[in-house]
Amino acid sequence: MSISHNRIKAHLALIGTNIFFAINFSAVKYLINNQFIQPFGLNFIRMLFTTLLLWALYFVNPVKITVKKIHYKRFLICALLGIVINQLLFIKGLSMTYSIHASLLMLTTPIFITIIAAFILKEQLHKFKILGLLLGVSGALILVLARKAVGTGSNIFWGDIFVIVNAICYSCYFILVKPLMKRYSAMSVIRVLFTMGTIIAMPVCWNQFVAIPWSHYSVLAVGILLLIVIGGTFFAYTFNLYGIKYLGASVSGAYIYTQPFFATIIAMIFMNETLDVYKIIAAVFIFTGVYLVTKKIKHA
Repeated sequence: MSISHNRIKAHLALIGTNIFFAINFSAVKYLINNQFIQPFGLNFIRMLFTTLLLWALYFVNPVKITVKKIHYKRFLICALLGIVINQLLFIKGLSMTYSIHASLLMLTTPIFITIIAAFILKEQLHKFKILGLLLGVSGALILVLARKAVGTGSNIFWGDIFVIVNAICYSCYFILVKPLMKRYSAMSVIRVLFTMGTIIAMPVCWNQFVAIPWSHYSVLAVGILLLIVIGGTFFAYTFNLYGIKYLGASVSGAYIYTQPFFATIIAMIFMNETLDVYKIIAAVFIFTGVYLVTKKIKHA
């Protein structure tokens, strides 16, 4: 197959990845709102399935690693921040707020990465990054402080806070995991982290996991759960890897900006959410902020 065909397929794969992720925002809320599952129970299913998938891929193509003792602590911290706390807070927050809020607030991750990198790695903040930080944080504040009583959220304020803290935890994880990715293969690192994360999360999630009312599941509910677990993990993960292979990490990463668009359309159709003026204003602030933060400055 020609390179051009592979690139076209890679673009389609990345669109598919972000559609799957966008569907997850409303699909998760459907299951939780209709009491088919609780947030931590759903989290455990996702963690467990992903861990089993990663080990299945390992047995297909085994790549052994020997973790050095000096890296044990970093692996543990990364598992806590990037797998356990990150995922638990995201699903819990999403269950309490609007799908549109959550999809927009997740875009603040590059902004928090920039802030944390400035403190931990002493990276320089130029004027565009500072302006971007101010705009991004302002957009997030607009969403958090807008009190709306309609829609699919039970406690919008705290739901938004949980999603933001989730983004902060993921940002810390993103910075801390980089040295591990350089030392070991990316697939091996992710497999170890998910294995550790699933074990750590088990005591927290177990009661909600065993309380899942499987006998009450309709065909639609089963289909939505499979869509979240298989579509939102296996297909999204493999499609994203295909995109990175043929288009590179930067192009693949840019596709994340399509998620709020897809998530908004899906939430408006299936969850009866509305695209209010304050959400549009917040979206403009956040998108502009992320653009300025990630903008590369050309030095003379």
